[in-house]
Amino acid sequence: MEINQCDSFSYHPYDFIGITKDLPHLIFNPGVESSYIYHTVQPENCLYQSVNHITQFEQAPRKLTASNMNRYLKERDHYIVTILHAKVAQKSYGNEKRFFCPPPCVYLSGKGWKKRKEEKGESCQLYPFVFTNIGSPDQPGFQQYDINEKENIAYCSAKSMYISDVDKRKNFIIHSQLIFQDGKNLGIFDSKRIKVISKPSKKKQSSKNTELCISSNSNVALFNRLRSQTVSTRYLHVENDNFIASSLQWGFLSIHLCNDNEPDGEEVTVNEGIVHYGQTVKLVFVKTNLATPMMIIRKVDKQTVVLDADDPVSQLHKVAFYVKGTNRSYLSINQEKVIMFQASPCSKDPKRDVISDAASWTIISADKSTYRFCEGAGPVQSKIAPVPFVSNLHLTGGGDVVTMEVNGEKFTSNLKVWFADVEAETMYRSSETLICLVPDVSLFKDRWKYKQSDFSVPVSLVRDDGVIYPTDCTFTFTPELYFTDEAGLHERISRYVAPTKLL
Repeated sequence: MEINQCDSFSYHPYDFIGITKDLPHLIFNPGVESSYIYHTVQPENCLYQSVNHITQFEQAPRKLTASNMNRYLKERDHYIVTILHAKVAQKSYGNEKRFFCPPPCVYLSGKGWKKRKEEKGESCQLYPFVFTNIGSPDQPGFQQYDINEKENIAYCSAKSMYISDVDKRKNFIIHSQLIFQDGKNLGIFDSKRIKVISKPSKKKQSSKNTELCISSNSNVALFNRLRSQTVSTRYLHVENDNFIASSLQWGFLSIHLCNDNEPDGEEVTVNEGIVHYGQTVKLVFVKTNLATPMMIIRKVDKQTVVLDADDPVSQLHKVAFYVKGTNRSYLSINQEKVIMFQASPCSKDPKRDVISDAASWTIISADKSTYRFCEGAGPVQSKIAPVPFVSNLHLTGGGDVVTMEVNGEKFTSNLKVWFADVEAETMYRSSETLICLVPDVSLFKDRWKYKQSDFSVPVSLVRDDGVIYPTDCTFTFTPELYFTDEAGLHERISRYVAPTKLL
């Protein structure tokens, strides 16, 4: 039985119940297959000096104990590093510099940053310096970007990043190195792979070219440029539960195909497939699930909207969003405000509406990498990265001995699988596979009442120096009823895996 990271399962021995997708306000069509997915170099221009000479650390690493893990599971005081970026980047030619738009961003959140400062004193730097590079991570070329702090979240935006025509790569990865002022190096955190394109395609895209098309239930970013001026770029974003047009941050959105004849509401049915012009869509801000009204996505040609276009929506296309049920009202901006713009019919072509630049949006696919970690047994000398990632779990065996195959990437031989505060016997197979023995349920009896009810425990990966890498998976123990001898009905605990998203 293979289980994807973001699915929620209800499963009993020999009785498969079904799969549900966890996304507030959206209901997936039953019976429709879903592709929704809910992943020592000294940097240049460093602000501090003599980093390589700082060798004194807080204390020697210790092995993680059950009490250490219990404390972490209660407080969840981990560090979070999130890298947001577009899935494609337009190449620059000659002396021009086509800066990536939207710019790649590194977000630093979680309780760990503040806790470190409290433990080290007020003079300690709260956030590390951030350096990025699109070349090889073991070569110079890292550029430092300023940290901005807003609402207890720090972020930096790589606004001057571009790729020239001298670079012949068809795709690349953004490397972000994090180093504290006291010399502690957290390591290099990578983005997802980014595809290089020469320019937006003006040809009608084929639905078979899914790499360049916009898919339903995928992530996107939207930006607006008045008179095509770079300095006037504004991004669709959310602040204080309202959509805004921000010049600093861009929103990580999801786009969903909806039924054309379905009324708008808190719950709507969403469909799979490539997004075509003329279809009904809904945009959702991923972080808070704030959604737009039902809208029809339409093709923009200069300052007109083509009402009868039906070709697939492609990367970096200019689009407009007609708000359904209104009189030619389109999603638009007025400085930082997101407003409705009322278009006028085109006098030369009845199949077109005339709009302003403020109602014309550029759409592009977006992606993100999220890393979470905690120094559970105290500060460590080694770099935190690379951070292992768990993609799915596979359960084998039965009865008294059950093994679980953990699949993912960036695994090392010094990792152990933990079920809540219980360390499992773990075998390293490769950088993509770990094998572990599922602990006996008796080790969790303080959480298990001898009744016909199940309970779940979080699954974590722990390094031998006490660094905890939480995953998005839980492991659930559930009772199975069966008849034995004359004693009659007995309860037996069987095991299954039910990955769910952790808060």
